[in-house]
Amino acid sequence: MRKPALYSRSDRHRTPLAAIGGAAVDKVDGAPGGDDAAPERTVSAGRFLALRRFTRSPRALWLAWGLLAAALVVGVGVNQRLVPRPITQQDIDAAVLRTLTTQPLPSAAARAAEMIRPAVVRVTSLAKNRQGEEVETGVGTGVVIVDKGLILTNLHVVQSAPIVRLVFADGSESEATVRSVQVEHDLAVLQAATVPDDLQAATLRSSHDLKAGDAVVAVGFPFGIGPSVSSGVVSGLGREFKSPEGEQPLRNLIQFDAAANPGNSGGPLITMDGEVVGIVTGILNPSSHRTFVGIGFAVPIESAAAAAGMQPF
Repeated sequence: MRKPALYSRSDRHRTPLAAIGGAAVDKVDGAPGGDDAAPERTVSAGRFLALRRFTRSPRALWLAWGLLAAALVVGVGVNQRLVPRPITQQDIDAAVLRTLTTQPLPSAAARAAEMIRPAVVRVTSLAKNRQGEEVETGVGTGVVIVDKGLILTNLHVVQSAPIVRLVFADGSESEATVRSVQVEHDLAVLQAATVPDDLQAATLRSSHDLKAGDAVVAVGFPFGIGPSVSSGVVSGLGREFKSPEGEQPLRNLIQFDAAANPGNSGGPLITMDGEVVGIVTGILNPSSHRTFVGIGFAVPIESAAAAAGMQPF
């Protein structure tokens, strides 16, 4: 009996190579065979071969390394922009210098006036006419020295006035009573009947270290207009002055040349630090016009403080 051949020499039964990589394998994996699966396998194999050719090319490798390095540089730059740099003293100095060179700053007189402004008060003396109406008989200035409503002004501003009315920096009004007087220095201390909640008192400073030529500012209501500000210098110290209406001369006065007119009486004379060194009390009147000719006088704050019962400096 002829033994059956173990291998066929015929090519008719050989399975095509494409079938081994395609349908036959798909059946082993459990996926349906056919022509639809073969193109996907072919594309994957093509990509693999292209990648191998790319990695074997030195030029392509250098290109890849260059792209990677560029990406790292961009990433570091973005990270540095996202993380804020610590502020140094040089940065602060540069910002301050830039502000000083580009932004106009207020003058020393403007800064001083702004510091004293909340403590400056308009003082009006009133009387009633025959019809019972209030009539203004005089206007002057006062300065708050205690935030409970204690105010310094000149005696001649409120002397013999039946009614004294105050207007504070915030626009609120109050009547006031004369608490004490110091005739020899033409000073009066007023007590406000109604005190604003945020009333601020002025800072008082000794006049002992004042010198001729020191800058000063006068704040008040000249002719009822104000508050008005004028600046000048200390012209002299220890002066004596007698007003036409006064019965006795005032001594040890500060002479200054900051403009002052009727209505400035009782207002503060301040330094460029906004501190009160005197109370404006009069101006030299060589004529009957009662206008400023360049010489004003102020009572030193030591005398004013004593009039209010405060401890001397």
